[in-house]
Amino acid sequence: MINKNVFLHYNYTGKINNRNDTEGTPLDPRTAVFLVVCSLIILENLIVLVAIWQNHKFHNRMYFFIANLALCDLLAGVTYIVNLLMSGQQTLHLSPVKWLVREGSVFVALSASIFSLLAIAIERHLTMIKMRPYDPSKNHRVFLLIGMCWLIAITVGVLPVLGWNCLEDLPQCSTILPLYSKSYVAFCITIFISLLLAISVLYARIYALVKSSSRKVTKRSNCEHSMALLRTVSIVLGVFITCWTPIFVLFFVDVACGNKKCPVLLQADWFVALAILNSAMNPVIYTLASREMRRAFYRLVCGCLLRDGCRQNTDPSRSKSSSNCPQAAEQENPDANKHNQTNTS
Repeated sequence: MINKNVFLHYNYTGKINNRNDTEGTPLDPRTAVFLVVCSLIILENLIVLVAIWQNHKFHNRMYFFIANLALCDLLAGVTYIVNLLMSGQQTLHLSPVKWLVREGSVFVALSASIFSLLAIAIERHLTMIKMRPYDPSKNHRVFLLIGMCWLIAITVGVLPVLGWNCLEDLPQCSTILPLYSKSYVAFCITIFISLLLAISVLYARIYALVKSSSRKVTKRSNCEHSMALLRTVSIVLGVFITCWTPIFVLFFVDVACGNKKCPVLLQADWFVALAILNSAMNPVIYTLASREMRRAFYRLVCGCLLRDGCRQNTDPSRSKSSSNCPQAAEQENPDANKHNQTNTS
């Protein structure tokens, strides 16, 4: 049964006329492609989480934050799949509360991703200022920052459910999100842009600190490791800004435009798709930019796909087993493994 309230908002913003009969159905090619991409996002980020969990040398502050960012990306894939399955023909049958929860979950994932990037920048900045070695007994700051990320993200996402919406004020409704108030959309985008600017400033300072300290520190390997991690998270930040800037700009247009005066707002799905694609790119960035993550990925794939082959090549030829399984290669060279663990610390 069509919900009259939801129908009223979609009709007022002009989204009803922009819909078609096949939109959101399982046979819709666009929906099928989006579902495949979202499934890939979930799989990729799940591999990142498992790789970090299985490798004790990744159990330090930076990789805890990377794991949290992967969890945010995984959540983004899940929420977008739910969003797709509840869209199209199903949208007008949702109650206002279900609609707000559907869209709010996406905002939670987005907020958590941005706050995670901010937490990484803060942690890197504090580490570079103090110039102290990693102390596993002081992980409380990491988990405190991660907890705050999720607390703030959930708070931002539930504000429309708590009343910050346009159910009683149609002229203030967003075109992209017909039940969201323009003031709430402007509030969120302003916060997100401000956070990204703050993160960029912190990374600029971190880069300057790393470059200056590299001239003073005698352990060149530690400096190279710090720069590698910095490059990785910097690339993640750059890709995030590239993928999300178009939808941020579109939301600003949404806030500024009057009702039905900006037809581009009715094509927001492609802007959202680009933003969601960012969650699929982060695991690729980790793999390409970090040698340690590449090894972890290969070891995980070897363990899942070539487990029987690795077991058969135990005694006869260590060289063959090492070529088939990166883990065996590391066991043959424990000194190199210790050296990598020292650099990670």
